[in-house]
Amino acid sequence: MEAQKAPITTQPGVALMPMPEGVTGCPPGLEYFTQVDQLLIQQMIELIEVMTGFEMENRYIVKNTMGQQVYFAAEKSDCYPRQWCGAARPFSMSILDNFQREVLHFERPFRCQGRLCPCSLQVMEVQGPDKSVLGFIKEKYTCNEPMWYINDASDVTQLLIKGPCCCCICKCYADTEYEILSADGANQVGKLVAQWSGCMQEWVTKAGNFSVSFPMDMSVQMKALLFSAVFLIDYMYYEYNGGGGAN
Repeated sequence: MEAQKAPITTQPGVALMPMPEGVTGCPPGLEYFTQVDQLLIQQMIELIEVMTGFEMENRYIVKNTMGQQVYFAAEKSDCYPRQWCGAARPFSMSILDNFQREVLHFERPFRCQGRLCPCSLQVMEVQGPDKSVLGFIKEKYTCNEPMWYINDASDVTQLLIKGPCCCCICKCYADTEYEILSADGANQVGKLVAQWSGCMQEWVTKAGNFSVSFPMDMSVQMKALLFSAVFLIDYMYYEYNGGGGAN
């Protein structure tokens, strides 16, 4: 039987970001996005996983630049795929606000890891509070630098994310930066960073820290999709112990 986790809670001593008021035309729970141009995503360390190697469902605390908690992310997946498929496992992810309401929902189907195989490219569907589709994060077929399409609900590409050379995506004692680009790739409009957390955390656990930055006036839907992309990239490249990428 799979071990049970502690109830979802906030971290001790962490303040909660106040709910923005007076925001019209915004999906409920996503009002926070109107007040931020950067979010910090911190994966929680699961002691059972560290001590036994038994793969647990991932959980994340999402904060603003003031250190206030904005969201909580909780993976839902089956036990056997977690143990046997590892980072390639299918999962759903619930993003909960500080009132424990689900405001975003991700669905990632099983795809064999292997970016160079065009029939095995990664994809994740992003749903809003009412389970309507907000958009898709889709891996692009490339031979060197990894890229992802950020597509809207009509599956039209609105933005791109470009990573460094795939051989540089590892736990290499430094932050790894991903560029957020316009749909034509001509202009950088933000960035996503996989942050180096120190030797102890990086080599003993799979818990990673990330940040995503975007223009303050970007639409809530696009901010939500860029935020969602952090989780797919985490599973593709950082859900492992020791050096070397998942692909």
